[in-house]
Amino acid sequence: MLTPSLIKTPLPHHASSVLKSHPAITPMAFVQPIIRAYEQRQMSPLAALEKAQIPPSLVNNASECITALQMEALSDAAMRELDDEGLGWFERRLPWGSYGMLARASISAPNLGLALARWCRHHGLITGDIQLQLSEQAGTATLTLHESRALGAMREFCLVSVLRNIHGFASWLINEPISLLHASFPFATPAHANVYKVLFAPGSIGFDAPVASLQFEARWLQAPLARDETALNHMLQRALPIQVRPYQREKTLVQRVRQLLAASGEEQQTAETLSRQLHLSQRSLHRQLKEEGISLQALKDDIRRERAIALLLRTSRPIKRVAQACGFMNDKSFIRAFRLWTGMSPSEFRKTAGQRAA
Repeated sequence: MLTPSLIKTPLPHHASSVLKSHPAITPMAFVQPIIRAYEQRQMSPLAALEKAQIPPSLVNNASECITALQMEALSDAAMRELDDEGLGWFERRLPWGSYGMLARASISAPNLGLALARWCRHHGLITGDIQLQLSEQAGTATLTLHESRALGAMREFCLVSVLRNIHGFASWLINEPISLLHASFPFATPAHANVYKVLFAPGSIGFDAPVASLQFEARWLQAPLARDETALNHMLQRALPIQVRPYQREKTLVQRVRQLLAASGEEQQTAETLSRQLHLSQRSLHRQLKEEGISLQALKDDIRRERAIALLLRTSRPIKRVAQACGFMNDKSFIRAFRLWTGMSPSEFRKTAGQRAA
């Protein structure tokens, strides 16, 4: 049974928070092309609509809107069922994983400019129906989408989706929301034009343009990538959020700093060595850590505390040797610090842990 309302069944906590921050503003004009894609394949969209909790009776109601979470669920279900990440936009299907291949071809680039250039070039290998081009002039970078054939009823949804996808992926690559200066579209102003102000914020929006395009400050092209293959594999498990919702910087810097500190020893790392490895200025390193609610010294203390606890629990080393292994000048300063961390001396902690294990 399809639910009689847009949101009926209880959603998980993280989903509820998304709904609060992203209200129902996605127009049915973006849902209707997905339904057409099913019709073209002579398949039923009912299962996908049910997963997204969208009553079929509302699909043709232009005044109705859905949430970004629902659009994500619908798109994900449709792409899998149709085995087409293009959702019927192009003459040939884009099998599941096509855009993942573009992402993998871009992830090894040294900076965003080269990553986007690769994306544009390789996109032409998976479909010839559109061409993407990256250019730079007078401090402004422009991503242009050229149409090679008439896209018909799929046109608006295709152009919006492709540009949202590349903008979201670019922001994800450098873990910074890239502020757009302008977005243009080669069709008349739609009735739901207000949603464009959200999808392509904060820049201006233009319709009846010669081509579809995005513009942003060219300085972003020099930004080093903040992601690696591991992060990409994780993102591809649920990639649609970067397309259907405005990108927000993830709090990943703490994790990256922790990994570097743990790998080489916190006493060997300074703000200077870390910022060099992370391709950040020392000022940016301290600022971003502060935004994530922690300081570099606090992270170093965390690593040192974890190492001390591990040595006390897993070895029988004397306290003095544990102190030395954790970078303390003497056991007295170690004992004082350990009391601040745990409320106990190292000896008391080891004894208590042993009693619990017994």
